[in-house]
Amino acid sequence: MAARIALLKYLRVEARPVQLRNPRLIGGSVSQLFKRHFSEEVRGSFLDKDEVRDRVINVVKNFQKVDPCKVVPNAHFQNDLGLDSLDTVEVVMALEEEFGFEIPDNEADKINSINLAVDFIASHPQAK
Repeated sequence: MAARIALLKYLRVEARPVQLRNPRLIGGSVSQLFKRHFSEEVRGSFLDKDEVRDRVINVVKNFQKVDPCKVVPNAHFQNDLGLDSLDTVEVVMALEEEFGFEIPDNEADKINSINLAVDFIASHPQAK
């Protein structure tokens, strides 16, 4: 029950009526009548993508088997950095530790570059 309440707290949205320029416009979609605003709490729960990129690059540069000179925002773990699949798993685990949340195995398997890691982490509400 507590998990449900916590989830609903993050999904709550506020609906406000919008002033229509043409009051005769009665038909149309609901989006014309109501403007949805996410609450400040939800809006502020995602990390800034630039900050995430910097932190991911820092984690990858500090990985033992990586040459820091080769680490760029669009670097592929295997093709550009020479990591094998086990090394990639270790990098993802280091990212989990850095950002304070667990990445599910099915998603972790898809993360094979810095850009994919940044996109996933920046879009995850539990990332800290």
